[in-house]
This record gives sequence, C-alpha cells and structure tokens, in this order.
Amino acid sequence: MTIRTLLVDDEKLATQGLQLRLEKFDDIEVIGTCANGREAIRAIKTEKPDLVFLDIQMPGFDGFSVVKGIMEIEPPLIVFVTAYEEHAIRAFEANAVNYLMKPVDEDKLADTIERVRQRLSEKRSAEEAEKLKTVLNEVAPDAAEEFAADDAPSESADRYEKLINIKDRGQIFRVEIDSIEHIEAAGDYMVISTGNNSLVLRETMKDLERRLDPRTFQRVHRSTIVNLNQVRQVKPHTNGECFLVLESGSEVKVSRSYRDVVARFVH
Repeated sequence: MTIRTLLVDDEKLATQGLQLRLEKFDDIEVIGTCANGREAIRAIKTEKPDLVFLDIQMPGFDGFSVVKGIMEIEPPLIVFVTAYEEHAIRAFEANAVNYLMKPVDEDKLADTIERVRQRLSEKRSAEEAEKLKTVLNEVAPDAAEEFAADDAPSESADRYEKLINIKDRGQIFRVEIDSIEHIEAAGDYMVISTGNNSLVLRETMKDLERRLDPRTFQRVHRSTIVNLNQVRQVKPHTNGECFLVLESGSEVKVSRSYRDVVARFVH
C-alpha cells in the first residue's frame, strides 16, 4: 500500500529535511511540495493525497486555514509540523493524526507513520467491503444478505482506541484507555477518572462509548461507565442495587436496571 504524501512548509530547508527522513519508509511516496497554504489547498483538491504533513505557521493561509479550506471534500490525513508548541491543542481539535515539533524526531515520525498506516488500512478495508456489498446486491441478493450478517460489527479489541487525547485546563493529556477506572457524564462533558487523576472531556457519553471496547467498559448507571478490569469487589446494596469497588478504592453504584448486565462480566 503506497501512501501518497504532500509536504507543506514555507521553509524550503524544513521541507527538504522532512523529505529526507521520509525516504526510509518504503510505502511513503512524496507526490509534491507546497510553500504556502493557497498552494496546499489547490494541490490537495487536485492530487487527492492520502497524507499531508502541514506546517502551521505560514504567511497568509496558515495550516488551520488550509484544513478549513478543504472541508467540502473528503480530507486527507493531516500531520501538523511546527516549531511552536502552543498550537498543540488546536492541532488535536482539528483531528490531526499527530503533532510533530521541529526538528522532527525520527522515532516520533516512525510512530506517526504507523498511526497513518493503521487509519488508512481501516478506511480502505471499509471501502472495499462497501464495494463488495454493492456488487453482491446487484448480482446475488441472497449472498449479499449473508455477507451483511457476517459483516456485523466485530467485538475485536483492535477496533477500539488504546489511547485518548483529553484537553483539560489548557493542556493535552494522553491517557491510556486501560488506565481509566470509570467515566461519569455531566451534560456534554465526561469526567474521566484514572484512579489518581480526574480529567474533563467535552464529548457525549454516546460518542465516547463507540470508542471503547464494550467487553471492558460497561454502563452501570445512566451516567456512569466502568472499566470492568478495574473492579476488585462487588458490594450488595438495598433495592437490588450494588457497589463496585475499584482498584483505587473508589466505589461506583450500579443501578438496578444495569445489575444483570454487569453480572455477565464480573466474576
């Protein structure tokens, strides 16, 4: 799988340096370079690259303006590259694959390329499955129904995130999913508890649940999700409710309507 890549930076030496570092990755094909944001928007719309390394601080159209300028098309994966660390929060808000500081560290670049490969693989697999379903619907409707049943959402842990970026108090925290003890909803905000720390994530519970493996993270209350691997004890309570005692010693109440669900996972 070749990853068609565009480099965008107003500093020629920075572009050359990054291009040199990318030569070690056999699947990266640099299809072009751009020296400013307007060139980048035109090139992205014309060349339709898979991946763009995008400098943030450029005269005229900066990197964030480029992202806004391509929103009417299916955007490529974006990796922001900059010398200014204060842009990190906006970079993650723009759903970038990663954020690299200049000069680009080779290990961090390798990690970024691996993330890109994974995202593209998931995207292309989904596209191929959709094409196959379309063909089957036309030539073999019965087979298409069987395919649809086999193609039901998998419970494979590979589908779910291992790391989550949380913007809280003006900082970006990178939290390993396995370290999360429980999650509590507060409107459109989630309070993520890791045992020794609590962080606030602006996201609905419904959206967050889609990112978590349901075999590990279970709703135990209308507004609470628990990491079942962190449960150390179950304490009965009144009215058919109970409490889960977590690794840190925290206790989370399981409402009666969710008790049977949790019982299937806690042994």
